[in-house]
Amino acid sequence: MSKTNKQAYWRENLKYLAILLTIWFLVSYGAGILWVEQLNTIKFGGFKLGFWFAQQGAMYVFVILIFVYMKLMNKLDKKYGYNED
Repeated sequence: MSKTNKQAYWRENLKYLAILLTIWFLVSYGAGILWVEQLNTIKFGGFKLGFWFAQQGAMYVFVILIFVYMKLMNKLDKKYGYNED
């Protein structure tokens, strides 16, 4: 694999990481701390939404983001010829 392809692969990987970490930050810090008062006006499963994000929602989103990252990286690996097939 050429150096140009390696750099493009790494650049795309970093782009995915930046997007997913931004989403994780917004959900965990934003929804759990910054916007908790506004979210608490909404009920989810009998609990205030801000409380739910602070206690459970951020963890669920984190696990979902792991699977999204796995899927994105599998596609990226195939695109650049790093797949294990």
